[in-house]
Order: sequence, then structure tokens, then C-alpha cells
Amino acid sequence: MANPGSPPLPRQQSSAPWMASEPLRSASSHDLRIQAHENSEAALSNFWDRFTRRGKENVGVRQSLKAIVFSSFCFLAIIPLERLFDYGGEQMTFYLGKELGDLLVITLNNAVEATLAIILLLRRELKLLQSTIVGVVILHLLLIPGTSFIIGGARIMHQHLHPHFTQLNQTLLTIGVLSLLLPAAYFGALDRAAITSEFLERQPVLSDDSRDTFLVLSRGISVVLLVVYVCSRIFLHNPPGPDDLEDQGGAEQSSGVHKPEAGPEVNQYICIIMLIISIGLMAATAEWLVEAVEPVREDGHIKEEWFGLILLPFLSFAADGVVAVVYFLRFLVRYFFKGPEPPNIQAKARAIDLSIQFMLFWMPFFVLLGWWTNRPLSLLFDFFEIAILIGACFIVNYVTADSKTNWAEGLGMVSFYVMIAICAWFYPGQPEIQAMLFDGPIAEGIASVTSGVTEHH
Repeated sequence: MANPGSPPLPRQQSSAPWMASEPLRSASSHDLRIQAHENSEAALSNFWDRFTRRGKENVGVRQSLKAIVFSSFCFLAIIPLERLFDYGGEQMTFYLGKELGDLLVITLNNAVEATLAIILLLRRELKLLQSTIVGVVILHLLLIPGTSFIIGGARIMHQHLHPHFTQLNQTLLTIGVLSLLLPAAYFGALDRAAITSEFLERQPVLSDDSRDTFLVLSRGISVVLLVVYVCSRIFLHNPPGPDDLEDQGGAEQSSGVHKPEAGPEVNQYICIIMLIISIGLMAATAEWLVEAVEPVREDGHIKEEWFGLILLPFLSFAADGVVAVVYFLRFLVRYFFKGPEPPNIQAKARAIDLSIQFMLFWMPFFVLLGWWTNRPLSLLFDFFEIAILIGACFIVNYVTADSKTNWAEGLGMVSFYVMIAICAWFYPGQPEIQAMLFDGPIAEGIASVTSGVTEHH
């Protein structure tokens, strides 16, 4: 028993502060939950106020329709439909905010290529679909930004990119490319014999069970890619903490093309209806495009690889290409008549964002859509196509590593695209991949591939 004059026991001293701190911790956690709930409600309220333009003058129906009609040439061709997509996306940015507005613009700019890919999937042109996916990605990675860097850098030394988005794009782009390298490395590591019908019994790789394995593998990778893309958009929409990177003009470049003080020209509901109608018209136009160019492949004896890698993506991008040519001519006029310098906005490299979305969102979406519609589309791509993607990814990441571009780097990107087009013209395709993508038993796929090779020779 302790003496009356002795100090309190250590256990009694340590227990009192612990007991006193529990209500404080509980109260602090409760306050944080209340604050998080209030922040979410405030964010939703701000979004709705922006979408409905509370406190601001809204745009009428008549004014909206007039602005839509005069923003394009007509409604039944790809070029004006692309223009309507751009115009509608820019208008919705006023109602959705910068991050969601940019996502909508990127998605609408990919609408033509995505619609074309879905049509090829439904028509069971799986090998052509894979080549088209790679063709769309390298078009947006090399030709389009390279041309923009040439045009925008004609009269200035460097164009700046926002370092924050450049670093994230490099990571996402590399993940998308490496996701195709994994199935190809798995397939290449297996013991494979010659692709002939008599070797079918000794060919463990080219079998129905092997194809099912690659389909399951591809669907799992597709889900992961979708999660990565969604998380990256969440990060861009609500990054944790303040941005500690210095703005070197990139923040202005990554924003919408409208000025901050400008207002919308179209009512938000009219704009949504216009976009839905335009997407429907675009689907019909893209299907007509596929049917129109199909005789060109058959009568012109164009190899399927070049047809998918170069021709189809280039035709689907014809609308934006025409717009780019118009801007190029305008810059030439300004150059010869000593007009204002081309703006740095040409270096914002939105085309690279299109490639990232196509690889991390649309490509896995096509794989899952093929699963739902019984099309054996997998992420097992042709080795030549994967090599192209790796080379394009390396060049783009190297060019944008310092967050600056110039016309010489743009010329290098365009030159590499031309090299790819030259090689693809002669490349016959990998027969093993064609057999694995055959919509039917593998034995019939091998017979179809071998008979096609025999006829070719």
C-alpha cells in the first residue's frame, strides 16, 4: 500500500490524459465528416449553378439554333459534323466547367474514330479493327501534334506545355502501350511452330483453349485500364492540395478556347439535343464511309495492314484535317503579310489527350463490347503494330519531356509517321494473330489464313 505522502502512481497519471483525449478525437472525426459532407454539397450546388447559369442571362432557343446553324456548313457530312462536335463541346464547357468540359471535348473529338471502330467490331472485322486502333493512336500521337508544332512554331522559338499535364500524359501513355506489350510478350514466349494446317495438332498456342486464355487476360487488362483512366480524370478534376508548379502559360493553353469573360452562345439543353442528333448522324455517316472504302481495299489490292493503320484513320480524321489545313493557310497569310504571331495554344497537344483516351478508355471498351457481343477481340496485337506504338510513345515522351516544343521536333514526329506509312505499305501482317482473331474455330482460322497466304504467293 502506498504511503499517504507518496506521489500518484504512473498508471494513474497516464490514464487521465488518455481518457480526456478520446472525446476530442471523436469530436474531431465528427467535424471532419460534417465538413466533407458540406464540401460535397457545395461542389454539387456550384456545378448546378454553373450548368443552369443562375444569376446570369441564359441563351434563348432561337438564338441557340441560329448559332448552331451558322457554326457549320451543313448537317449531313463528316466535316460539318466534326465542327458541330467542337462547337458543342466548347459551348458545354461554359456549363460543365473546365475539367468536365475538356473531357467532353476530347470524347466528342474521338466520336468519329470510336464509331468507326464499333462498326468494324459489329461487322466482325477484328484484325482490321486492331490495325485501325493503332492507326488512330499514332495519327494523334505523331501526325497531328507534329503538324501543330510545325505550324505553331513557324515564327516563335518554343511553345510551352503545362509540365503538370505533360508528366501525367507521359505516364498514362506508357501504361497504355505496355498493356499491349504484356499479351504479346506472353504469346511470343511460348513455343510456336510454323502456321500450317498439318502442324495444328502439335500447336498448343493456336488452339481454342489458348484463345480463351488470351480473351480472359485481355478482359482483365481492359478493366484495369478503364480504372486507370477514370482515376486519372478524377485526379485532374479534383487534384489533392494546391498546385506547386509554376504556370508558364500552360494553364491558359489547357483551358477552353473561349475567353474567360465570354459567355455561351447556345442554351445548354438545346446544345445537348444538338450533340445527340449529331452523334446519330455521325454513326450513319461512318457506316457509309466503311462501305464506300471497302471496294478500294479489294479492287486496289491494298494490304489490310496499311488499310487499317493509315487509310481508315486518315479518312476518319479528314474533317479535323481540313480544319487544320485552313489554319495552316491562315498562318501562311499572316506570315507573308507580317500579321500577328501564331498563338501558343497550338502546342497544348490535345491530340495526345485523344490518343490516351483511345488507348485507356475506348480500346478496353471495344474488348468488353466484343465480349458482350460474342466477338473474340483481344489485346493480342500484331508485333509490328506494338513496335510502332512503342516507338511513337518514346518519341512523344522525349519531345514533351522538357514541356517545350518547336517546329523541328514537330518535323521529326511527322517524318516518323511517314516512315511507318512506307513500311506498312509492304507489311503483310502476322498470320498467327489473324488466326487468333478468327470468329470461329481456330482450325478454320488457320485454314483461312494459310489459304490466303497461298493465294497471295
